[in-house]
Amino acid sequence: MNYKAVILKRGKEESLRRFHPWVFSGAIQRADDGIEEGEKVRVLTENGDFIAVGHAQAGSIAVRVLSFSDVAIDDAFWEQRLRSALQMRVAIGHNADSAFRLVHGEGDNLPGLIIDCYGQTAVMQAHSIGMHLDRFDIARALVNVSEGKIAHIYYKSETTLPFMEPTNGFLYGGTSENIATENGLRFRIDWLKGQKTGFFIDQRDNRLLLQHYAQGRSVLNMFCYTGGFSVYAMRGGAKLVHSVDSSAKAIELTRQNVELNFPGDARHEAFCEDAFKYLESQPKGAYDLIVLDPPAFAKHRGALHNALKGYTRLNMKGFQAIRPGGILFTFSCSQVVTKDHFRNAVFTAAAQARRNVRILHQLHQPADHPINIYHPEGEYLKGLVLYVE
Repeated sequence: MNYKAVILKRGKEESLRRFHPWVFSGAIQRADDGIEEGEKVRVLTENGDFIAVGHAQAGSIAVRVLSFSDVAIDDAFWEQRLRSALQMRVAIGHNADSAFRLVHGEGDNLPGLIIDCYGQTAVMQAHSIGMHLDRFDIARALVNVSEGKIAHIYYKSETTLPFMEPTNGFLYGGTSENIATENGLRFRIDWLKGQKTGFFIDQRDNRLLLQHYAQGRSVLNMFCYTGGFSVYAMRGGAKLVHSVDSSAKAIELTRQNVELNFPGDARHEAFCEDAFKYLESQPKGAYDLIVLDPPAFAKHRGALHNALKGYTRLNMKGFQAIRPGGILFTFSCSQVVTKDHFRNAVFTAAAQARRNVRILHQLHQPADHPINIYHPEGEYLKGLVLYVE
């Protein structure tokens, strides 16, 4: 290995000794000349002792750590990390026929990398220049580790690395088939132009929980995207399901997914409208099960205050639209919004709406989106299931 070096200031190695996978720019004393973004570098203490190897990048996070051992980041490294990730998914019950997340960034000791599997197709997304530059090596390792179960690898990083040249396309194989199975239900996955990798796998367990509560209820699924909660509500025996999203494309995909599972079922209607306007137009007590699953209101700490105001306003509208005895599923996927932040915003909304509310469940991301115990920032999905009197 002939990686260039990044030398830390005295004492700044302590977080790395606790295996936190980020090196912040303020911790760096000096670095070798000519380090380019995405390049692999060795991180050294002030005394020259090795402490980590990782991808260099611009910004406040200056290095994303790949290993705390002094190893080469080569084909064997990628295969070992991917095999470890796959073994964990097999251990918790995921198989090649289902939709699941194979790599969850820092949670799988591969910071900056996401891989979601939809049957025989894996969708890879880079959140760092380093992972982008290594995409072909990673794809080759994934094919080897999967032992033929992955037949297609689609790379989708236009939205996560918008300053790069357009990068979407197949790294391996190539297919137009885009239907995946989740808990026995079928969904069209728009990995070409859809959000994230085409589907929000992280709500799989929470969708199944909603199915349990749907029997005989009138269900409103706000920010429906591909209609996941709507399809599960229908299988759960809801008497009607309304799906709302401001995106016409999302509404069309929702309709397709409902038709794929429940052809000709008149219980479902979809509306292309702004979420806040739709809720404001509804009479009090219009629904007895409501899902509020908005996109991230805050993507950085500077937006936190306005985000919390947004969550309070949205949930207050939800409380106003729900019948006594109704159930509200409400979520935040903003990483900078903590569980306490989110709960306080929802509690404020309940008080403003003057509703008596009890917590039935506290929700989070599923097991195939693991949280590295040394990287608590990886816990991003927060949810509450509330009984509203």
